Amino acid sequence: MSSASPHRLPLAGVLRLGRPSDIWFKPALSVVAAVAPANLILLALGRLDLAMYTMAGSLCALYGHSRPYAARARVLAWVVLGMVGGLTVSLLAASMTHSAVVLVTVGAVLAAVQKTVSDATRLGPPGNVVLTFISSASLFAPQTLGQVPGHAGLALAAGAWAWLVGMAPGLLRPHGPERRATAQALNAAAAYADTRGTADGHGRARAASAAAIHAAWQSLLAAGARPDRNRRALERLLVRAEVALAAPADADPVRLRAWARELRGTGRIPRVASPRESADELLGVDTELALPRRPLRHRPAPLAPIAVRTAVGCALAGYASLALGVGRPYWALVTAASLYQANVTLTWSRAVQRVVGNVVGVLLFAALAPLAHVHPVALVLSALALNFGAEALMGRNYWLGSVCVTPMALLITEFARAQNPAELMTERVMDTLVGALVGFVAAVAVTNRRAGDRLGHALAAAERAREDAARLLAEPHPAPHALEAARRALAAALADLRATADAASGEWWQRALPEERVVLAEQSGHRTLAATVRRQGFVPRRDQDGRATEDVRP
Repeated sequence: MSSASPHRLPLAGVLRLGRPSDIWFKPALSVVAAVAPANLILLALGRLDLAMYTMAGSLCALYGHSRPYAARARVLAWVVLGMVGGLTVSLLAASMTHSAVVLVTVGAVLAAVQKTVSDATRLGPPGNVVLTFISSASLFAPQTLGQVPGHAGLALAAGAWAWLVGMAPGLLRPHGPERRATAQALNAAAAYADTRGTADGHGRARAASAAAIHAAWQSLLAAGARPDRNRRALERLLVRAEVALAAPADADPVRLRAWARELRGTGRIPRVASPRESADELLGVDTELALPRRPLRHRPAPLAPIAVRTAVGCALAGYASLALGVGRPYWALVTAASLYQANVTLTWSRAVQRVVGNVVGVLLFAALAPLAHVHPVALVLSALALNFGAEALMGRNYWLGSVCVTPMALLITEFARAQNPAELMTERVMDTLVGALVGFVAAVAVTNRRAGDRLGHALAAAERAREDAARLLAEPHPAPHALEAARRALAAALADLRATADAASGEWWQRALPEERVVLAEQSGHRTLAATVRRQGFVPRRDQDGRATEDVRP
């Protein structure tokens, strides 16, 4: 039975500041290290008008900071190629036509492709927004066909430098990303252990702990190659986090947090005793590495509705901006592209954050413009400071980061030539409002009815994974690697189920969701997950309340 979901658009808490990311300084420093050399060289050569092209490559340094370095090398390379590819398409379009309608259409299609690929590959922050900003702005840059190779070459060269900047920390701390992911899992497990398995702990805290542990295992797997001594030590710490998830009342939150603190630095990774002598039997990570990856087409995320929303919203936002007399409406297009999140409710929150951040950012630009106009050096240094501020503050709340992004983008437009600040500010505010309004209307109009279907698939997958693990538990002597593989599959299915349920709960105009079935599936799945941990000898088989028979049944 179909029914409209009675969602309300939230305002409370949308602008609330959160805690900064553990690695907030890494993208902030990386983008400065990537942008500064190119801008300073162009400044010395008197060619700041080319900064937009080098900026395209330099901004690639924002990506991949949570990934192990082996995976980061691949991701950064693809980001650079994707950035240069989008820039090239935009420059070719700009050189071949002056029709603003055609250029907006090209920009909308590019935005949809960038959004789809970013979501499908789980690119991570800042996602498609930076790619779309560069390609959309380039559509309205004066261009001739003969200039395109040179400008694309500048972006590629700057992108190569950004790749080096992103990989450089690995020389000093080669296991840094894996250590951070393991520390986050230990802290999440400690938070769940603090609940002692109470009713509340079996909900939010347990789900957060399970997700953090699963993410940490994925980080270790993404590191590739055969595990060395440090990787094995991290894997054993993760097993301790899984033990706390299985038996929170018996866990020691103080010790878990102490291990997490030791991982934050560059010192020796804590060595903990292995519950079994065989590391292969204990962890089974080598087996996971040997499993084939799922093809892109089999990923469960419903990408088509998001792609259509992005294309329609960006195109309509650009057309509306043109109708209002804005000559280069790329900011409206970028605003619309930046809104689209996993569901309509989150999209609304992002729209509010974007509008507030941009309006405050325009006011900041008004204060900075006189200083930036004093000398080109002041202009470059101001842009670098705003680059740093944007990445340092974005993790607290999107609107706070946008306060720095907006004046930075406005200053970059002045690298080529000085412009009227009042006109720039007026157009930016107008484009922001138009992009946010039209983009959100498109999100509501292009419904994602497949969200409910995806939840059904995730439920079925979680239930199958639980049944497979329970079947192995019923055997007198299950193969260690088979039990380990079943445990990993069940953990992944439960993490996907929670993420899918959260996304579907914020979507509009769909049938009622099977919320009770989701709760039951999570409860039984986590009981079975705990039973596999006990069966593998990590903790005693009896639960903290003395029951053992509920471990493998819903």
